[in-house]
Amino acid sequence: MAREDISNADHIFDGGSMDCGSGLILLIRQNMLKVPSGGILEVRSSEPTVESELPPWCRMAGHIHLRSLKSGKEAWQHWVQRGTGDEAERIELEADKNKAQQFQWNLRARATDVETTVYSRNFSWKTGSTIDFDHAGETISTLEHFFGALLSDVIYCFSVRCSQNGILLDELEGTVNGTLNSPLAAVGVEQGDSSVKKIKLVVYITSPAASADVQREWNQALTSSPVFQTLQKSCEIDSRIVLL
Repeated sequence: MAREDISNADHIFDGGSMDCGSGLILLIRQNMLKVPSGGILEVRSSEPTVESELPPWCRMAGHIHLRSLKSGKEAWQHWVQRGTGDEAERIELEADKNKAQQFQWNLRARATDVETTVYSRNFSWKTGSTIDFDHAGETISTLEHFFGALLSDVIYCFSVRCSQNGILLDELEGTVNGTLNSPLAAVGVEQGDSSVKKIKLVVYITSPAASADVQREWNQALTSSPVFQTLQKSCEIDSRIVLL
């Protein structure tokens, strides 16, 4: 039977800007184990799609979606009543974790003389040459996509961490600069090492939070960023945050 009183949740956690497909469900299952059977888990979120995605998941998972409420401009609260026992919840959590561990991302690409179109899920984007020395070029080079992926991944991980831990960010902006060991090798002019030599990544923020708290979440964001963790194994990365 669904509980009507949602004022006293047994456990509360903040999912930040994560949606159900980017790991939120795993966190919900993990936090559900902190709630007794029949108890209430309050999920706080800044992602609006959770409102429509959470109820059907609850029905499939054996829980009861009690209510979703928009509590601010970009803030939502969702209340879920636990309906499964500890053992069932642990089994489902392990199954979801194993599924996530084995997930494979699949992309394909088609090329013409002037550009390549990359397809992933229901998205597509176009790239030009490997590198482009012309700042006024008409297509985005693959190297720019590469550096852009690093910057966007780190910023996303950082903003999610801050949101989940109650750290307000008023403004957030980042820059990335990269150099190659041999740009001429990348365009086939000469033989050499065309790999990335050095990357400088700087994120500028304004926040009322203590600088130590912001720095802690920044360090954790770098740890959880798969792009950053991969790249730092192969090249020098100077990464930092600047509190304005």
